[in-house]
Amino acid sequence: MTSKYEKIYNEIVLLIQNGTLRANAKLPSENDLSEQYQVTRETIRKALKLLSEHGYIQKIQGKGSIVLDVNKYEFPISGLVSFKELAAKMGQRTRTELVKLGLQVPSDFIKKQLKLEQSEKVWEVIRVRKIDDEKVILDKDYLNENLIPGVTVKVAQNSIYEFIELELGLVISFAKKEITVEEATMEDRNLLDLEGYSSIVVVKSHVYLEDTSLFQYTESRHRPDKFRFVDFARRH
Repeated sequence: MTSKYEKIYNEIVLLIQNGTLRANAKLPSENDLSEQYQVTRETIRKALKLLSEHGYIQKIQGKGSIVLDVNKYEFPISGLVSFKELAAKMGQRTRTELVKLGLQVPSDFIKKQLKLEQSEKVWEVIRVRKIDDEKVILDKDYLNENLIPGVTVKVAQNSIYEFIELELGLVISFAKKEITVEEATMEDRNLLDLEGYSSIVVVKSHVYLEDTSLFQYTESRHRPDKFRFVDFARRH
């Protein structure tokens, strides 16, 4: 038997899916919803919690419950796809801003991620991705300079993967990925249009060449309302 809060959840989901409740619309307050559905506030809280867990709403401090865009941009989890390749599917809606490019002595953290020797240096590439004129992704890439020499501003603004494969003639083979939700940093707040969101979806990747050399560590930091991370799984 469906509980009261599940019925309310299903009703609100339907309103979101059919466009009656549009993205960025604010839901009525818990008190108003309680009166509207003739249930207790605790029942409403359970329904809102379920909506939040399934990606339909986001609770923002001082603003209440905001409807998320269910037509999010899809990013493949298992594939190794460059932003340029994803952007090609979106047409002219995307732009890359190069924030920083430099060859440097890595921090202890980056040294550990890339399993570097004491004398090895890394390219640090920080880029902001704009979609529909909003800054919604912060990409922080660290590349082993011994394996990937000659990264230029032009390369960083275009596609590093394209440079690696077409110019350096290397084969990018596989990646190990980890997805977490983290508190937005000051850097995130300064570089992205967070629109009140306090959390960031972070995809951390260790990327390997065909000979199993680890050449790249990446943190791709996404505003949570704009993306849906997808995968295809088959049993057996």
